[in-house]
Amino acid sequence: MENIHIYHTNDLHSHFENWPRIKELFQKRKNWHTEAGDSVFLFDIGDHLDLSHPYTEATQGKANATLLEIEQFDAVTIGNNEGITLPYHALDQLYQDASYDVIVANLFHKNGSRPDWCIPHKIYETNKGTRIGVIGLTAYFHTLYELLGWKLTLPFQALEEQLGLLKDKTDIIIVLSHLGINDDEQMAENYPEIDIILGAHTHHIFHQGKLINNSLLGAAGKYGQFAGHIEIKYDPHAKKVLAKQAEVYETSKLPPAENEAEYIENLYLEGKKALSEEVISLSKQLTKQETAGLLCEAVLAWCNADIAILNEGLILDNLNKGPVSYFDLLSICPHPINPCNVTLSGAELKEVLTDMKQPSWETLHVKGLGFRGTLMGKMISRGVQTKTNGEVITYWIGGKELDPKAEYIVAIPDMFTFGDFFPSIYRAPEKQYFLPEFMRNILAEALQRMAV
Repeated sequence: MENIHIYHTNDLHSHFENWPRIKELFQKRKNWHTEAGDSVFLFDIGDHLDLSHPYTEATQGKANATLLEIEQFDAVTIGNNEGITLPYHALDQLYQDASYDVIVANLFHKNGSRPDWCIPHKIYETNKGTRIGVIGLTAYFHTLYELLGWKLTLPFQALEEQLGLLKDKTDIIIVLSHLGINDDEQMAENYPEIDIILGAHTHHIFHQGKLINNSLLGAAGKYGQFAGHIEIKYDPHAKKVLAKQAEVYETSKLPPAENEAEYIENLYLEGKKALSEEVISLSKQLTKQETAGLLCEAVLAWCNADIAILNEGLILDNLNKGPVSYFDLLSICPHPINPCNVTLSGAELKEVLTDMKQPSWETLHVKGLGFRGTLMGKMISRGVQTKTNGEVITYWIGGKELDPKAEYIVAIPDMFTFGDFFPSIYRAPEKQYFLPEFMRNILAEALQRMAV
């Protein structure tokens, strides 16, 4: 009988505070298993990076790729944070120095060719010659990938193609899936030839795995709060998996790693230093509200829209008097959120303008959708004037009263199109996303224009 061990991480999102314990755990376990004659593999299932951390932002993800290299991971797949928060050239160069495999079966250049830094599958051999076929898949944000210069194919279509290529060439099949729990469960239902599905994207946790048909699903949550372990017992003579089990380790309960506080602080300070270039020197403090207003005006002009709407919660703190660096802008606006134009009828826009007056927005807690703050914050707008005559409120855009039947271009943070905050925006058929610029990039340009 052969013992095969697989350790996996997913959705770290540059939460390096948990990385020292994970790497120490993996190093120790790898040494133990190797000494026992067992085979060990380390996999990351994507979203290892998040540009909200200064070291990741400063290196455009290269720091994360290097950490995976140092810890001798065998393979990774990419998540949406690698795929659509990095500019095209940054992703294209992200893994140029990596010795581990980057496995993504459904990613291509726009011309249909496969990037030379990734492969659709890889067959690994254990110490006893057992063949493990590994396939990688990333989430199908095809519109956003195309805007950046990439092409995505349907994940299950790519999966079927790779399973066909691996047929009769492997003993065990593993999928590195940055698709989310629903797709993973559907995959297990429809493709019984898959032995292990390592999941990500939806930040779900399977403390002891989840068995569906022949497939064992493993997932380790988010932010490095857990690290996953799969153990497979395999009979190389009978060519049969005898048993497989999954578990996760809670990093807060692991022993402190050597010099972990210093390690975490050094990564942060390295990023801060690299982002120290001055954007502007302010003659007075800008409050959070003033900065949000400046950003809203800048988004209106930048998107060439009729009106701009955003939430003040995008700005997390004041900008103090004196020099303002790119690090400062990352600190107050850490979100990987892009501007977006939507086309609304006047009637739909009036509905949004009325709804955004609700005081509940200011205390609405928000998670995900690229938002790295806590509270949504007050909704503000630029490009629209409000006139009141008794109890009658009218809206004026471009010097003309809002026409219910006319169409208007509305500039917003793209998170409004992913969440159902405003139904008419969520349902809008015409959406124009602007990538790779984040809100903080537009804010930097606005601040620099103030200095001219």
